[in-house]
Amino acid sequence: MEPLLVLTNLPDVASAEKLAHALIEGRAAACVNVLAACRSTYRWQGAVEMTDEIPLLIKTTAANYPLVEEIVSTQHPYDVPELIAIPITYGLPAYLGWLATETEIHE
Repeated sequence: MEPLLVLTNLPDVASAEKLAHALIEGRAAACVNVLAACRSTYRWQGAVEMTDEIPLLIKTTAANYPLVEEIVSTQHPYDVPELIAIPITYGLPAYLGWLATETEIHE
């Protein structure tokens, strides 16, 4: 099992909570943290933009990353959402075991 921490940002709390719920309901993630708003500065279509966004921390596995990407791609309101996956190299074994169990797809 290869645990991942996946990051994305949403434009508002309502869309962040909706996406978090979809990821958990679909067993794509074991846990999603909806964080407090932050200010993002970035270049988009040739202009520098500043926007308040709601970050999500998505805990999942490499095996479930395609499902995370599918859910984010279909439900995210941005044309090109940030979606970055970072391997979790170390973690409390009991937590990582829980993460693996909660992201298993039962058919």
